[in-house]
Amino acid sequence: MRKIVLMSSVSLDGFIEGPNQEIDWHQVDAELHQHFNDEIRTFGALLSGRVTHELMAAYWPNADKDPEAGPEMTEFAGIWRNIPKVVFSRTLQHADWHTTIVREVVPEEIRALKEQPGGDLCLGGADLAATFLRHDLVDEFRIYVHPVLIGRGKPLFPDSEALTGLRLVGTREFGNGVVLLRYERDAAGDATGPAGE
Repeated sequence: MRKIVLMSSVSLDGFIEGPNQEIDWHQVDAELHQHFNDEIRTFGALLSGRVTHELMAAYWPNADKDPEAGPEMTEFAGIWRNIPKVVFSRTLQHADWHTTIVREVVPEEIRALKEQPGGDLCLGGADLAATFLRHDLVDEFRIYVHPVLIGRGKPLFPDSEALTGLRLVGTREFGNGVVLLRYERDAAGDATGPAGE
């Protein structure tokens, strides 16, 4: 069965963006961008909310036509155009580039999607991730910790009463100081309540 993988960049203090949606603190150099390309091309689909999808769709379809784009960006433009995408939105009416619009996160439908053939499913965006976490639908976490404190903004993980057990399955340090932490679910460590009660 396919896994749902939450893949996200965060500041050391746990934010995915600043208070005005700033992500200019992301430290994506050629090495890290190539890593993202190599990882994302293995997925069967990208799962995102409307805001994330529209941000990506505003730039990546034609990014390889930009004379300033480096080889990693040019490569990712093709990956993004061709990979299947599922956008969860109640308001989006139309989307191009192999995109399916889904109105609600229905756990049974997500589990059916996991049972289809193909690569794992890449989940992005804090709001959608919060919904998937609430329904216990995330199997793996790939968190890219950037060496910066931004002080305030949007946290990756919402407040929760549940204790979710995780098992570290891999790490990688990049030359720019970003560290990848890979975790899988460890059901033995799950509990409810702030003290596991």
